[in-house]
Amino acid sequence: MIPTDWVVKRLGEVAIIKDGTHQTPKYVPDGIPFYSVEHVTKDDFSNTKYISVREHRFLTRAFKIERNDILMTRIGSIGECKLVDWDVAASFYVSLALLKVYGAWPAYIEQYSKSNAFKVEVEARSLQSAIPRKINLGPISDVMVAFPPRAEQIIIAETLKDVDCLVDSIEQLLAKKQQIKKGIMQELLSGQRRLPWFNGGWEVKSLGSVAPLQRGFDLPSSELQDGSYPVVYSNGILNYHTMFRVKGPGIVTGRSGTIGSVTFVEQDFWPHNTALWVTSFQGNDPRFIFYLYAYIGLERFATGSGVPTLNRNDVHAFNVEIPCEIEEQVAIASILSEMDDDIVILETQLKKARHLKQGMMQELLTGRIRLV
Repeated sequence: MIPTDWVVKRLGEVAIIKDGTHQTPKYVPDGIPFYSVEHVTKDDFSNTKYISVREHRFLTRAFKIERNDILMTRIGSIGECKLVDWDVAASFYVSLALLKVYGAWPAYIEQYSKSNAFKVEVEARSLQSAIPRKINLGPISDVMVAFPPRAEQIIIAETLKDVDCLVDSIEQLLAKKQQIKKGIMQELLSGQRRLPWFNGGWEVKSLGSVAPLQRGFDLPSSELQDGSYPVVYSNGILNYHTMFRVKGPGIVTGRSGTIGSVTFVEQDFWPHNTALWVTSFQGNDPRFIFYLYAYIGLERFATGSGVPTLNRNDVHAFNVEIPCEIEEQVAIASILSEMDDDIVILETQLKKARHLKQGMMQELLTGRIRLV
């Protein structure tokens, strides 16, 4: 259901479509960028391989990438589109299709390509190929797109682009905060940086004497009863039960399957048998121990090539250096906890922004809400 002044057209009616070279080019240290699927899926065109100017000219004699063209993935990850909104001299591989749009607003097509309607069309057309996860040029031309009048195409594209910029800015800030936290953890948990109001000593101890681990408890799905106590698995809290086995606060990490994930639990809880839990904090601050375990990187103790298993004995034998004064442990944990709070706020904002984008796409790209 679309407005009466909208039209449904095939991509082949509004764009000339061509694939890239079928031959693996000869790469050179410096020259002309050569694009492939990964550049579109990762939206990163800065990290590329290069081909010579001569080979580029040969490959683009009839068809070259220009500003306002669209690159579309057609092998592996199919149907992802990127508008070329920069001046470029580049070549591209057969895994991409180039859409030279002449009968519509290119930025609108890029935004429409992110909709469920477009994804369903691409998946259906790809079934015409004998090779899984591949869409040929003919089926790409047959993909149907709903178009409003051109002026509305422009407004819709600009509006959704603004939301994209909001999402990107939150993602960048979140990544920056996470990187800063990683650096602060490195400095504070290794003693490289001391908090100015503490000058007590640090001591080397084995993890087994600081926070020993024990296997969790069996809880078959048939016995699980919905309650208020978290059940902590190897990758975090996934269920709640009517009973608990351990008094909180506690720390749980993966025993098999997911190795390296560490969960801090404030309340009483049930550690599942796929996990290990800290049986005693030996007078240390629980939250400091949580950050210590997260900083160490427990995946280094994984064994087995099939389903990874955490070797508890190796963990217990590993030596760490920790502050002798529990007050310094608490202060370090408090700083890292505040940084985690900021990260959680940003993650919530990012989730809301992505949800907003999906909702706006559903309304604007179907004509349920009109922009004039």
